[in-house]
Amino acid sequence: MSYGQGGQGEPPWDPWKPGSQQPDWGSGSRTPDWAALAEASETRNRRRRLLVIVGSAVATLAVGAVVAMAVVSSNGDTTASNKPGTLPGTTTLPSDTTATAPSFAPTSAPPPLDPKDFISSAKKDTAPLSPDILFPGSQLTVGDRVYRKGPTATTAKCATGAQRTLPKILTDNDCTRLLRVTYSKDGVAVTVGVAVFDTKAQADKARSQADSKSIITSLPGQGVATFCRTAVCRSTTNSVGRYAYFTLAGFTNGKDATAKSAEVFKIGDDLADFTFRQIIRRGEAQASSAANR
Repeated sequence: MSYGQGGQGEPPWDPWKPGSQQPDWGSGSRTPDWAALAEASETRNRRRRLLVIVGSAVATLAVGAVVAMAVVSSNGDTTASNKPGTLPGTTTLPSDTTATAPSFAPTSAPPPLDPKDFISSAKKDTAPLSPDILFPGSQLTVGDRVYRKGPTATTAKCATGAQRTLPKILTDNDCTRLLRVTYSKDGVAVTVGVAVFDTKAQADKARSQADSKSIITSLPGQGVATFCRTAVCRSTTNSVGRYAYFTLAGFTNGKDATAKSAEVFKIGDDLADFTFRQIIRRGEAQASSAANR
């Protein structure tokens, strides 16, 4: 149904044109078709809504694509790329992930040489030996105590430098050499005797056979008076490797030593310990020399 379509021959009303471009119908009977206009307006509104919906969907898809590509191609970068990340070709991928790491035959350095091996047998203990080599210098300092070195002696006839039961023990076990040295301090003196054997077994046997009467003969001289020949003195016996060593300590004025004679015990213990360490050092020096050959 239409209202006022105009006269015959006049162009019809176009709902898609603006009012200024519509034909002039004049007044009176030229009344617009309001139903047609309303329908055209609704059509335009539906078209706009459709365009808006489609446009939003496209924008959403575009944003989604950027995020996806940024995640795939970022590769730890702070800037995204518009190119998708690439994977290595099949030829660059490892073909066997179960292979084990290569193994190598274990290597080890030879065990260090034992210094005691060198001082336990005459066959290996070949370094020069004398009282002045074993007891070097002119004095010995132990803590705050300074002992002056006195006379030295060495002999292949071991029995001549021993007393009481010791000469027989040295002879029976084939002692090859006896070294002696004397140290003194403030009226006390000690003589150290080192008996040398071919084997450790001989030295150990000599030590085990020694008793309280197996004593070395004191060695006076160089300002040290004769001591421990008639007076009571303190003696010790020990062994290490192929060496048995003995000490005899007492007063140089002939006074008897007692259990309260601390200075006599001290000088005897200091020299016994020094003798032990010197023999061990002898073995260490020879072991080190052999290892460096």
